[in-house]
Formats: sequence, structure tokens, C-alpha cells
Amino acid sequence: MSSLFPSLRRGSICLLFLASIACTALGSEIVGQVVGVADGDTITVLVDGHDSVKVRLAGIDAPEKAQPFGAVSKRHLSDRVFGRPVTVEWTKKDRYGRVIGRVLADGEDVCLDQVRSGLAWHYKHYASEQAAGQRTAYAAAEEQARQEKAGLWSQPNPVPPWEFRHPERSGAGK
Repeated sequence: MSSLFPSLRRGSICLLFLASIACTALGSEIVGQVVGVADGDTITVLVDGHDSVKVRLAGIDAPEKAQPFGAVSKRHLSDRVFGRPVTVEWTKKDRYGRVIGRVLADGEDVCLDQVRSGLAWHYKHYASEQAAGQRTAYAAAEEQARQEKAGLWSQPNPVPPWEFRHPERSGAGK
């Protein structure tokens, strides 16, 4: 009987390994409390009271801190999530090791709220990574915010953060 346990242990380890790969491929969920808000699209979530996870909000790009509405975007996100429990639905990490995820607070999509409030762009460059319903909702929310001149859309020509970060690519630096 004792010779059976080592093989069971190896089999269990193998099974756990395969399950973790499957979860990573299909997506995962993080549940925790927001302990930091870096800007309008990046938060830190404390999981199990000791593991902190940096989360980049999926599907959006908020103004940089130095841009008009950067501080407003950060404050709005902070008011919405800081010190509160959230669920992060994610499928990948970015090159900086941050989890890229859809953040839910009280069952509401915080990423969509940032766009709806005119405090973030729908990040169309990555829209193909969103579920069709989310992609449609985010695009509609941005269009509505533009029409209502909400937040950053109150400015005549708001500069998207991806152009602000790299003016040489957009021609703005010429």
C-alpha cells in the first residue's frame, strides 16, 4: 500500500499542474481589496490579506497623470474602488507583470464606468481581446461620453494617452 502513495502524489501533482495551466489559458479570477490606485487605469489589489497584485484595467486607457483629466480620472477610480472589495476577471499579464483584467465592484464593471464617465478611452487597439458584448458596450459608452462632452471630451481635441506617451509615433512631436 505504501508504494501506492508515491504514485498518487505524483499523479496529484501532475493533475494540479495541468489544472493550473488550464486555468491560466481560460482565465482566472482574483478577489481582494483595493489598497492602491496608481492612476485612472491601474490599481493594487490585496489578496488573502498579504499578496498584492498590480492590475491594469482591461479595455481602457486613462489619461496619464500629466495630461488634462489625469488626476480627475485617478480620483474617480479611487472613489469607486479604494478600500473596497473587487473581483478581477483576467486572462493575461502585460510586459510589466501586471494582471490585465476587468474589475468589478459591487457587480459593476469599473472599467466601463471609467469610459462612461468620460475619464478613459475605450482602448480599441486591444478590443479584439474583449468579449463581443463588452467591446460593444465600451464603444457605445465612449461614443455617449463624447456626445455628452463628459470629462475629457469637454476639451476640443483630447490627446489619447498612447499618443501622449509616444508623440514621435503619432506625429504630434513634429
